Amino acid sequence: MKLATVEDTRAFGARLAGILRAGDLVLLTGPLGAGKTALVQGIGAGLGVQGAITSPTFVIARVHRGRTPLVHADAYRLGDKPDPRAEIDDLDLDASADDAVTVVEWGAGLVEQLNDEYLQVRIDRLDDDTRVVELVPHGGDWATRLPGLENP
Repeated sequence: MKLATVEDTRAFGARLAGILRAGDLVLLTGPLGAGKTALVQGIGAGLGVQGAITSPTFVIARVHRGRTPLVHADAYRLGDKPDPRAEIDDLDLDASADDAVTVVEWGAGLVEQLNDEYLQVRIDRLDDDTRVVELVPHGGDWATRLPGLENP
């Protein structure tokens, strides 16, 4: 699916939030500037979280309270660590996984062990700033939740 603007990316995040529930893991992949944080801002709005959502690159993870809490993590700085999976384990993201939606940017190859069932959202940005989004379900009932989501 193509999203023409950052506002469209946020709006898609809000629609995605409509199918998310506590215990879900969403893994965001894509290059710098692809719109991962904008998507999380939309998810947060859709979940009714309190306060602004900004990139957690330097704090690694933030918990946002709302109807359904949102754990927003960024594993970007962990990729160059000697044992990045141990760093992820130290964040103890699974402690709140059952009670919150957990969204991890840059977590490919690092966080899949948190949940056998997760949704991977691949985002790429074209030269004209259009975002191309691909949803890749892994296990669980994702395949039954996703139909219709790509068409507003």
